[in-house]
Amino acid sequence: MLSPEQQNELKQILMDEKKDLEHRLKENDDFDIENALNQESIGELSNYDNHPADHGSELFEREKDIALLEHEEEHLQDILRALKAMEEGTYGVCEICNQPIPEERLQALPTATRCIEHTPNHFVSENRPVEEDILRPGFGKFEYDEQDATLYDAEDAWQEVARYGTSETPSDFWEQEKNHYNEMFVESDEPIGLTEAVEGFLLADIEGNFIGIAANDLHEIYERKLDEAGIMSTVGGLGAPTWDYDDE
Repeated sequence: MLSPEQQNELKQILMDEKKDLEHRLKENDDFDIENALNQESIGELSNYDNHPADHGSELFEREKDIALLEHEEEHLQDILRALKAMEEGTYGVCEICNQPIPEERLQALPTATRCIEHTPNHFVSENRPVEEDILRPGFGKFEYDEQDATLYDAEDAWQEVARYGTSETPSDFWEQEKNHYNEMFVESDEPIGLTEAVEGFLLADIEGNFIGIAANDLHEIYERKLDEAGIMSTVGGLGAPTWDYDDE
């Protein structure tokens, strides 16, 4: 249990925090929440001539002030609760297990009402806002490279659009070897609109029947891969191994 000297020291800390907190709230008019409307806090006579973005900025500042005020008021209530517990003789005892709270913990957090084993903040949640599943990466969760899939996914759709230009610059891009605006999108070295290598050079008629091979760079890369693997090329690529453009 706390000695009388330790409790008096902690009480003085709480009293000083209470005095400082009340003074700050009074000096800043409760984070200017005393003013009912935005124009009162920013000195505007009217909102009609302001740009909507300016209104958005002021709304954000008002929301921030409300959050700060709620935080400070909650802290003040914690201090008052701790001072009342001192008067009732229950200060420094965990409200869950009724065991003494270590003096070191009370020095660090004088308003503590629980020991470290029973604190509600003992568990740090790994949950993230659901929006992050969509917003990160830029094309969201709808890409299937890691699943060895060959379908046309959101990453391919992003590549189709990004090749016409993005807000990135060579100095901003995370891959420092990028030095051209035409490379300023994810995996820009991949052929656009293809899911397998053979699609880049196999030709088909309107009914989908094989009619030949286009002599292009993709076909040369494909043939070189076959030579390196020691496999003879067959018409249409039958029996040939699959490969990823990232390997090239």
